[in-house]
Amino acid sequence: MRFSVIIPLYNKAPYAAKAIGSVLAQTFTDYELIVVDDGSKDDSAEIAAKAIEGRENCYLIRQENAGVSVARNNGVAASQGEYLCFLDADDWWDARFLVEMAKLIAEFPDAGIYGTGYTIVNETKRKTRVANIGVEEGFEKGYINYCEAYYKTMYMPLTSISVAIPRPVFDAMGGFPKGIKLGEDFLLWIRIALKHKVAFLNKPLAYYNQDVDVANRGGGKLHKPEEHMLWNLDFLSEEERINPDYKQLVDNLRTYGLLPYYLSKEYHEATKQELDKVDWSRQPIKVVKLYKQPLFVLRCRQGLLKFGSVVKHCFPNS
Repeated sequence: MRFSVIIPLYNKAPYAAKAIGSVLAQTFTDYELIVVDDGSKDDSAEIAAKAIEGRENCYLIRQENAGVSVARNNGVAASQGEYLCFLDADDWWDARFLVEMAKLIAEFPDAGIYGTGYTIVNETKRKTRVANIGVEEGFEKGYINYCEAYYKTMYMPLTSISVAIPRPVFDAMGGFPKGIKLGEDFLLWIRIALKHKVAFLNKPLAYYNQDVDVANRGGGKLHKPEEHMLWNLDFLSEEERINPDYKQLVDNLRTYGLLPYYLSKEYHEATKQELDKVDWSRQPIKVVKLYKQPLFVLRCRQGLLKFGSVVKHCFPNS
């Protein structure tokens, strides 16, 4: 078996059939599909079962709710493929995803992880855009500096819907970290990228769906520090000291991703400790000025932005 495709499934009834269908429509057929229902409370599991009924090498696993990392890891444990691919249940693939991934693997066999471009879709706002990965203009495929490509544009070069990982590499890393609810995939990608080559195909073959209810997306709420990737990077402190590309990336992620926590009363002090690690001399002037503003000004500004967002949602044509 060349590929094992793992779909973690939790309360995604409106989207599951499309995600599964995009795998079943692949032009490359040497794969198995494993859907892991993570204790859904809607009829997601029933929809998945119907979608794969009668299909060879397609399986549905049911488990009590344990989180996306455990669901993916359990799917991998039940799989047999040489390369592991993941697709979230509210996203989908181009029919050529696996065949193009197979070509990329054949051409760059020494990589520890493989990725493709992806398209960000928001049908509610009628907006579709290809993720602007930070590679050189005209780049088609090859090995990339993951950290540099990420921090240049802050679009993720690797995502949970656009990668393939050799099984031995995944096993050596211990899979996805349990207990992390935001950025569990990044914690795996960065560990791989710091130890192995990263091969990238600059062709959008996966579709990242932003129409999903924010309550079902990891980034829609504030997580406890122990559940957030940026509070769980101490094991890479030496890498941060010696690797300027990693340092730039993690600092950009801090200043970009921790602003809502900095503005919150509950996590403000914990966030200040993380921001103290930032090399502000390498941050854009606008970012430095943003964080130098009085806290009450920033909170008022954020409140106005939220209000404007609510109005726009309630009156989209106004």
